[in-house]
Amino acid sequence: MEQQEERTVSFFRFEDLRVYTKATDYATWVTTNTAGHDGHKSLVGAFCHSAYDIALNIAEGSSRSKSQFDHYLKIAKTAIRECVVYTEVAANLGIFSAEVKEQSREFLMELTRMIGALIISLQRAAERHQVRGDAEADDYSSNDEMSY
Repeated sequence: MEQQEERTVSFFRFEDLRVYTKATDYATWVTTNTAGHDGHKSLVGAFCHSAYDIALNIAEGSSRSKSQFDHYLKIAKTAIRECVVYTEVAANLGIFSAEVKEQSREFLMELTRMIGALIISLQRAAERHQVRGDAEADDYSSNDEMSY
């Protein structure tokens, strides 16, 4: 008989989203890789703020309806694009080496793909619920999104 793996669900459901974990990993990565660059405080501060905004918008949106979550995920994608710009400027200023710049871009591309997939999943779920006429169609309670 197979043993089923028990999965502990967090009180804060967004903590179970892989995309949230990836976003907090990126925020930590940015903070670490920009530390000690006091000559560029405004850039570093803005860069860190945008990196944090990715995770913050995922967390905030997850507590809302599916259509609102979709909106917050799109705001998170805006923060990703901001980080692309900050990455380029950090490289131009010598804060990031070519290798670190590439690592940042890889993080951001993966986050973009993950958020895009989650948006599509939410939109498909909303369409399925509309077809069935579910009363709770806009409630974020499906486990479909938990893998993102």
